[in-house]
Amino acid sequence: MNIGQAARKTGLSAKMIRYYESIDLLPAAGRSDSGYRQYGPQDLHRLAFIKRARDLGFSLAEVAQLLALWQDRGRASADVKALAAGHIAELNHKIAELSGLRDTLQELMDHCQGDQRPDCPILRDLESGGRCP
Repeated sequence: MNIGQAARKTGLSAKMIRYYESIDLLPAAGRSDSGYRQYGPQDLHRLAFIKRARDLGFSLAEVAQLLALWQDRGRASADVKALAAGHIAELNHKIAELSGLRDTLQELMDHCQGDQRPDCPILRDLESGGRCP
């Protein structure tokens, strides 16, 4: 199948498929006589794997590691688990950061009257770089 068909089947854009090929997450596609990329079932399976890993938030470098582990039938599941645990720790850190941001903004919003007056603690905080009392 051509790249457009592969894109429709996998839910990835043709541009993304070409990018994954350019960074070696996907082997170079075979070419038709007219020079169009051709993808087979194994390519689609690999693209589905990559898409799912990306949907779970793994970085491209982590996806490359996961692909290598997936292809290695002699792998230790402990290696896969360690990679997933590291990703979970990263996600927890981001969640904590986002929760802190949400809480700060919520507090600022709670102190904003939201009326016709110009005084606004949200803008005051942004102006002061977060050093507002």
